[in-house]
Amino acid sequence: MVLEFEKPIADLEQKLQEMKELAKGRNIDLSKDIQSLEGKILALKKETFANLTRWQRVQLSRHADRPYALDYIYEITNDFIELHGDRTVKDDKAMIGGLGDIDGRTVLFIGQQKGRNTKQRQERNFGMANPEGYRKALRLMKMAEKFNKPIVTLIDTPGAFPGLEAEERGQGEAIARNIKEMFMLKVPVICIIIGEGASGGALGIAIGDKVYMLENTWYSVISPESCSSILWRSWDYKEQAAEALKLTATDMKSNGLVDDIIPEPLGGAHKDLKGMAKTLKQVISKALKELDKIEAEQRISKRIDKFCAMGVVVE
Repeated sequence: MVLEFEKPIADLEQKLQEMKELAKGRNIDLSKDIQSLEGKILALKKETFANLTRWQRVQLSRHADRPYALDYIYEITNDFIELHGDRTVKDDKAMIGGLGDIDGRTVLFIGQQKGRNTKQRQERNFGMANPEGYRKALRLMKMAEKFNKPIVTLIDTPGAFPGLEAEERGQGEAIARNIKEMFMLKVPVICIIIGEGASGGALGIAIGDKVYMLENTWYSVISPESCSSILWRSWDYKEQAAEALKLTATDMKSNGLVDDIIPEPLGGAHKDLKGMAKTLKQVISKALKELDKIEAEQRISKRIDKFCAMGVVVE
């Protein structure tokens, strides 16, 4: 999959591949030309990805090859064991959770999971959790608290599922309860936005001591397309909506809504899963060491103060 703004890079990479094949097939020394073209490609990549618009970062966050929660979990942990069910309705496959080992320490991972193909997307409901998904997440978080295990959440959702049946089973209440309960968890909580972070669907697992965003992700109350359809009755203005929403990691950091931005490999996280996972593991390990030094009650107090300080209230 090549995005529109990546086409000039893809064209040069195609020429590079043809040049290498020509040199190999005809036994011609084109090393200088190949080296020169590789330099041009690298320079163009750096220039392109350093000057992405907000809409282009939204596109990157949705890239078909972008790693999902389970991709990172299996790279980061040893012996990951997935846990299932909310003990009330069913197991929501859009919300995954389980225990994994990081450097000898057991961590509870929770995340939204999308699908790679049509069948998987239907099974995972496109990463849009139902109330039972949020209730499963809360059940697992309470279990982690009971056994004194830290929690890491990986957020990647276009929003909570908006279907009638979800509303009938208490979608709003489930998300609200998660938000309330996450404030009071006695164990360290680290939240990382790895793709899309839309509305309450994201916020339902995003209350933590540390909140991070990957470089090419977005976090907002509404998607650019939905914002465009409300304001202009059309999706044609999604790029303008993205600019107005100020939803990128840089925007969120400057507004004090996230703690830090995690850099991605040049071209996006999908270009180097192992490298990106290694970076995530380092960030998680460092954050846990910092949070371990703080007493539980103090951690809870800081967590509450952190979110209460967000936004501006004018009376």
